[in-house]
Amino acid sequence: MTRRRVLGLALEILVPVLILVAWQLYTAHAHSFKFPRLSTILVDFKHEYLFAKFGSDVVPSLERIFAGFAIGVLAGVAIGVPLGMSRSLRRLAIPHIEYWRAMPPPALLPISIILLHSIQNRQKIAFIAFFCMFPVLLNTMDAVRGIDPTIIDTARSFRIPPHQRVLRLVLPSALPQIVAGMRNSLALAVICMVLAEWFSSTSGVGYELLISKNTFQFGPMWASIVLIGLLGYLLNALFLLFERRVLAWHRGWRAATPQ
Repeated sequence: MTRRRVLGLALEILVPVLILVAWQLYTAHAHSFKFPRLSTILVDFKHEYLFAKFGSDVVPSLERIFAGFAIGVLAGVAIGVPLGMSRSLRRLAIPHIEYWRAMPPPALLPISIILLHSIQNRQKIAFIAFFCMFPVLLNTMDAVRGIDPTIIDTARSFRIPPHQRVLRLVLPSALPQIVAGMRNSLALAVICMVLAEWFSSTSGVGYELLISKNTFQFGPMWASIVLIGLLGYLLNALFLLFERRVLAWHRGWRAATPQ
């Protein structure tokens, strides 16, 4: 590990540590029941999520995030590729995509409950998947549109079947932008998970956050907020590892290309 990388890692850790120290120092003298001490929050965090409610709340939330994210990514790629390759389809679809993409998630939450006739996992996963789809769809469509037409025409002239052209030419060329859209969708998955569990659930981190707020248990409430932030950070870190592995060839190609 280079000295520059060590320094960057140290700075990345230093800022959160300073924030936590400042929180502890402030709350130790403020004596506000709305802002518990950091030590109290950590005790509640350990009690709530590391032992007692890990299986009943954390695991269901992670399952909903991963299932909704996976479905949204697959749907975004499956719809984005043909739209990127066909100008006519794209002109038909763009108004609908822009309309639903601009819709705030809370506005569609009641409709998702009514249409799916439940507040079970199916409704939450569908809700998460719907909003995770759009960043991937738009990035896929834009990436496919940006492919050099000469490459596609050459493949067509060699009579390469359409499905082989998509698998061997279109998807690899569009993959860097697809992965960028996936990263944005992952953050949306966490947000939509909390929102869905807040309004329509009997389990999960969002549900526990709601119950803590309604019963004025501010320690568990802050513990839930800490957990949501940690989930977002750790999922992003895992995704970056996935991105480095999947796009290793792309980084190598960019490094070898003269600027």
